[in-house]
Amino acid sequence: MTRSFFSLALLGSTLLAGCTVGPNYHAPTMPVPPAFAERQLAPAPGAQVDPARWWAAFGDPRLDSLVERALKGSPDIAMAASRVRQARLQEISARAVGKPTVDATGNVSHIEFSKNAGLSSIAQAFSGGSGGGSGGTGSSSGFALPGSGITTFSVGFDSSWELDLFGGGRRGVEAAGARVEAAEWTRRDAAVTLAAEVAQAYFALRLDQEQIAVIQDELVSQQRSLDIAGHIARVGLVPSIDVTRQRGSITGTQARLEPIRADVRVRIHALGILLGVEPETLDAELARPGVPLVALPVVPAGLPSDLLRRRPDVRAAERQLAASTADIGVAVSDLYPKFNLTGVAQLLSTSLANLFTGNSLQLTGTGAVQFPLLDWGRRKATIGIRKEDREQAYLRYRTTVLGALRDVEDPLARLDAERARNAALQRAVADAQTTARSVEAQYRTGFVTQTSLLDAQVNVLSAREQLAASNAQLRQDTAALFKAIGGGWEEPARATTG
Repeated sequence: MTRSFFSLALLGSTLLAGCTVGPNYHAPTMPVPPAFAERQLAPAPGAQVDPARWWAAFGDPRLDSLVERALKGSPDIAMAASRVRQARLQEISARAVGKPTVDATGNVSHIEFSKNAGLSSIAQAFSGGSGGGSGGTGSSSGFALPGSGITTFSVGFDSSWELDLFGGGRRGVEAAGARVEAAEWTRRDAAVTLAAEVAQAYFALRLDQEQIAVIQDELVSQQRSLDIAGHIARVGLVPSIDVTRQRGSITGTQARLEPIRADVRVRIHALGILLGVEPETLDAELARPGVPLVALPVVPAGLPSDLLRRRPDVRAAERQLAASTADIGVAVSDLYPKFNLTGVAQLLSTSLANLFTGNSLQLTGTGAVQFPLLDWGRRKATIGIRKEDREQAYLRYRTTVLGALRDVEDPLARLDAERARNAALQRAVADAQTTARSVEAQYRTGFVTQTSLLDAQVNVLSAREQLAASNAQLRQDTAALFKAIGGGWEEPARATTG
């Protein structure tokens, strides 16, 4: 029997090299344009931007610190890392399918026979696997009389092996492996998204702080105008109502500060959540503006075809498509017969004294086959479901690629328009300041009314606020473009062998 069982095992291992049902996966070919339609600026000679740490190109140590702390402490990143570990455990589980399993067994059983049972009943019970007697009033020879008991001891191993003849298990491993890779790319995509969110939230905070600085600077100018109005009113060159108007203008400007200051606190709280800390943790650190933001890096957008390699969400969608394709093979394998080999090796005795001897060895081997006959279309419906899953995965992949192209084109278009607007706003600020100085000089000598002076001051404040907003928009669009090209992750270092 032993020889026959191992012959079956050898036959099974040979057959494992048989066919693998279901479609083989081939990465889809997505047509993309040869270049982006929107205009790109060429980087300055010698300028190097590392896409893996693109935020460093803005030259703000505080931004660097915030992004790097977020990547380490964010619950979203920790959750994505947990999903990677979970997918790897599922792959380990999938690899166990189609391999032999072995369990160690131990057993002690006792039968106490009825005093009214006949000898034939006892013999029948004994032959059913209860063994001989070693207890009660029975003898150790394995024979028991009515009213006596039989105790049996056994230890051994049992094994089973479902042969993966048609590749369902191998397709399962293929699907699990693809899902591990998809989870890893999803984790990287979470890092890309988080870095961009931190940068954009920080730039919005800096905009509020810059607006506060602009308003406070203009308040100094308006206070100077108030002093001038008071002086010339005392000598009778202008009416006293000018002093009241100027004081009202200052009050209105001061009233604009408090909503912006509240917005500063809200943005600091949002940054705290992104970093995975309590909202108020960063109050002291971010309450004051950091270093002046002057650097605006040029993003190396590259070619549309680079997105298929660089964008983590595109890579994750492609791996999900591979997993869905392998799932079809798992479902198709259920249409084919399943072959099982089981074997049991036991040491069986009615006495512990001779349990571990050659005469106690008992072997059992079984080969079984299961043919699917009637399931009312369940298996074929499952195959159809898996095919639809693959179709949906392919459409998600296409949508992701198209979205990636748009994610690059949109900030390129916004950056191009905002650069032109920013240049115009810089000229507008310079003109408004020049005009305000000229009007103030004329007001001192009584050549213009106070209304002209107030209008000039409003124009300066409005132009400077618009320029600050434009500067912030340029930084936010640049961060969006870095995110769009998949910046914010780097390939892990590969181990080298000497």
